[in-house]
Amino acid sequence: MKIDRHGKARCLEVAEIQLLFNSGLQTIAHRCLFGICLYTAARINESCTLRRADVFDKSRRVRPELIIRKNNTKGKLATRCIPISEDLRALLTEYNPPSNQWFLFPGRHGQGHIRPDSASRILRRSDESHRARRSQYAFIQKDGVDDYEQ
Repeated sequence: MKIDRHGKARCLEVAEIQLLFNSGLQTIAHRCLFGICLYTAARINESCTLRRADVFDKSRRVRPELIIRKNNTKGKLATRCIPISEDLRALLTEYNPPSNQWFLFPGRHGQGHIRPDSASRILRRSDESHRARRSQYAFIQKDGVDDYEQ
């Protein structure tokens, strides 16, 4: 349990995830942002700084893998390609922002990308952004996968 930003975040239960997607997150952009954090175990900054071209091809179809660029990763060591699950693909297909939009999640007034602190505020209900990441790791471990690239 986290107290004043110290400690481990509790993993989300399946019922809590369904409640968030069904009634907690109001817009498709917010559901998509949270979905990327949940289904790919991406950090909130990595999700916020995604470019449209990192997720969609020129034909406006969802790519088989999303690309998290080296400069946007925590250690800035390497670009990561993460397979897109069918659940995430459905969310992204529904969202599908306009072709002229540079970032997947634009900031206020179309300036740059949404800031991680703004996105965290959207997802703040008990720190869901990091809990989504921890939950994804818990689901992976439950499925018997020991080594997962971070």
